[in-house]
Amino acid sequence: MAISFDRALGIHDDALRFRSQRASVLANNLANLDTPNYKARDLDFGSMLKRAEGSSAAMSMTATHQSHHRQAGLIEREDDALYRTPGQPSIDGNTVEEHVEHAKYMENSLAFQATFTMLNGKFKGLTSALRGE
Repeated sequence: MAISFDRALGIHDDALRFRSQRASVLANNLANLDTPNYKARDLDFGSMLKRAEGSSAAMSMTATHQSHHRQAGLIEREDDALYRTPGQPSIDGNTVEEHVEHAKYMENSLAFQATFTMLNGKFKGLTSALRGE
């Protein structure tokens, strides 16, 4: 009987990929903390997960410039990253709030670690099954 990694791993591989992409978006927000008119962005886990569950095909990112690298991932369109509404917008139009971004980044890091631990447990279970333990 063949092992189906898609069934064995469930949504954890997509969730791990999403958490990695969200970390990149949040880090980009922090990097642009002092950039005038920069708008903070974030990804919605629920909507991305629903799309991943509903799609049987591999998801991919789209490039908006010829220099962009082609990479598989969950972000398919530019509008997947949502703009965050600031509690206190700055005078220069920047909507990045450092304390909010740090909190979101830490929350995402904890969720990434939890997803990685779950995925690691799945692989250990598969390894045990293959060894006949």
